[in-house]
Amino acid sequence: MNTFKPSLVVLFLLFALLANSCKTGAPVNDGADTMAEKMVARMTLDEKIGQMSQLFDGYFGDYEQFKQAIREGRFGSLLNYLGADKVNEAQRIAVEESRLGIPLLIGRDVIHGYRTIFPIPLGMAASWNPEAVKAAFRIAAAEASTQGINWAFAPMIDITWDPRWGRIAEGCGEDPYLASTLAYAMVEGLQGDSLTDPASVAACAKHYAGYGFAEAGRDYNTTYIAEPVLRNVVLKPFKAAKDAGALTFMSGFNELNGIPVSADQFILKQILRDEWGFEGLVISDWASVPQIVDQGYAVDEKDAAAKAINAGLDMEMATTTYFDNIKTLLDEKKITMEQIDNAVKNILRVKYKLGLFENPYVDPEAEKKILDPSFLEHARMVARQSTVMLKNDSNTLPLFADKISSVAVIGPLADSPRDQMGTWSFDGLPENSVTPLEAIRDMIGDRKVNYVQGLKYSRDRTKDQFSAAMAAADRSDAILLFIGEEWILSGEGQSRGNIDLPGAQSELLTALAATGKPLVVIIMAGRPLAIGDELKESDALLYAWHGGTMAGPALADLIFGKESPSGKLPVTFVKGEGQIPFYYYRKNTGRPASDRTWTPIDEIPVENPQSSLGYESFHLDYGYTPLLPFGYGLSYTTFTYSDLTLSDDEMSITGSITVKATVTNGGEWDADEIVQLYIRDRVGSITRPIKELKGYRRITIPKGETAEVEFTLAAADLAFFNGRETLTEPGEFDLWVGPNSDEGLHAEFIVR
Repeated sequence: MNTFKPSLVVLFLLFALLANSCKTGAPVNDGADTMAEKMVARMTLDEKIGQMSQLFDGYFGDYEQFKQAIREGRFGSLLNYLGADKVNEAQRIAVEESRLGIPLLIGRDVIHGYRTIFPIPLGMAASWNPEAVKAAFRIAAAEASTQGINWAFAPMIDITWDPRWGRIAEGCGEDPYLASTLAYAMVEGLQGDSLTDPASVAACAKHYAGYGFAEAGRDYNTTYIAEPVLRNVVLKPFKAAKDAGALTFMSGFNELNGIPVSADQFILKQILRDEWGFEGLVISDWASVPQIVDQGYAVDEKDAAAKAINAGLDMEMATTTYFDNIKTLLDEKKITMEQIDNAVKNILRVKYKLGLFENPYVDPEAEKKILDPSFLEHARMVARQSTVMLKNDSNTLPLFADKISSVAVIGPLADSPRDQMGTWSFDGLPENSVTPLEAIRDMIGDRKVNYVQGLKYSRDRTKDQFSAAMAAADRSDAILLFIGEEWILSGEGQSRGNIDLPGAQSELLTALAATGKPLVVIIMAGRPLAIGDELKESDALLYAWHGGTMAGPALADLIFGKESPSGKLPVTFVKGEGQIPFYYYRKNTGRPASDRTWTPIDEIPVENPQSSLGYESFHLDYGYTPLLPFGYGLSYTTFTYSDLTLSDDEMSITGSITVKATVTNGGEWDADEIVQLYIRDRVGSITRPIKELKGYRRITIPKGETAEVEFTLAAADLAFFNGRETLTEPGEFDLWVGPNSDEGLHAEFIVR
């Protein structure tokens, strides 16, 4: 069973080289508590308040004021202050000219790459490949660290059930198990094998917690989450990040069940500190402390600061609510010096563990490793594995360069280097992106490519280029249509009420389909779009998300058969906004729907008796199934599942069973398959989901060969929070092993 490409070994060898090129002399990673205790005992109150403040590049308009603020310990962290020379000088002042010589934390949003941009995290989740994702985040850390960044505000691991929410692009989808495995990998990638490795940066698990459940998918909106859903779904990836050793957490913008999370003692104290034992640093999101006032939970900023500090929020990002009010709050006895000291200790321990007290500097020569060819090759591989083939009628794909005379390359995203990088790619440069048009021309030759943009951008409604697009299609053997969303339509603050393809893209697709030429649609987007009509009209469809710097070569590899598509959906695709929320592990309801009762709305007879439609849980227009299920994805080959066996059909409450299945590649392609394990707890002390992912394997199977896939399922894996406690309950269970959440071999077992 192969779950990790051998070529990745080269990457880790390169990481070792990078580690020796940035900074040296880092200490062993112990003594943090002792150092923090001694340092806090020497600090003035002003210096402590400074450590609890993070300011952004540009806060001080005058450079001399900026330098003097560092000398005085006015702040302990800087946001978005980049460049080896600049950061080294700031660190030099902090270490050599301030009273206590405390180095600075330098933070930056490094969400899916620094200069080498990988697919958006939702796209990476479609790879179902934690090792590849870990290596991607290792590269991101290696590049970012050369610019003085020692703290990445990633991973973003909010679960969401709403594709309208723009920040779905930054997360890992809907499933807590898949997201947890990826969260663990992302933290490991950022922080490396050793925190004092010069190419390692502190990870920050965000946005803790519940941010992805914003009402109506509107960013920053209210969230209401019952505690069983909170613990069984939302918090799972954050617990995984903590277990992976994440040094820091970030509180979200949202309120949760009536309390802004930046002031929520239940979330920040009871769960994170007391239950999980987290000892790291918790920072607010940008200006989320003063926003507590806007949310109606504090009368003014002084009150907001008090509530945030009492909840255990250690550092404030970007605003000065702490700086302006802590002294008064201490005088009024609304907070205690012990709380301030604990917050500062949390901050100092992170700095110590990163080796910043020993050496805060970076080697300016290290930036030569940015965009290393091995980094770009890994980005290409991850983009390939992230692409999901949703349709391939009559084996339309792959195309073969030696068998076609020409192809039409059409669409606003065929040659849009900025858009393919996606949201939150501040430091990626469009000139480094290789677009699909470039890659296709390079692969099959410029003379075989008939390119027409068709629409100037994804929201364009003009049809001036439609006739030229039709003409290009007419003189080509096949059509490659690149459509989707511009990068600005997803990400923070970019929520949509309508998740159809924007602009006149659907009309362009319909016009091209009418030519009768094989139509291959490639969708590049930041969210799962409602593409039911487009799926029907296309002959083949690849969902490529926003694939990053190397999206073009990755897509060319798949289109022309260099490799088979292997991605699987990390989120359910809905038929339209009216189905939201729709997630695969939904409850059964007391009246589950079936084909027996649902009649499509257009087929309902006029004056039909009411009871003839049945009283079950469905929409008259959408039915009861999604457009595409979680875990779905096609390949150029055909995989057959057989011989599902369990080591025992009974499991003790503290035991485990071994699950095995055989997967056969019956086609003509060597290819990867992602084998998925699901369970159902039939009866519980609270109702349980109809299916839950409990394991997966990405395996490579040569054509004509068979592989045995093995899972160990422990009773502890079946535990859930029932509103009072977390436990595994005895009872009957169903189990499936298959290619997605809708299909699979079935077995049963009992927990006693």
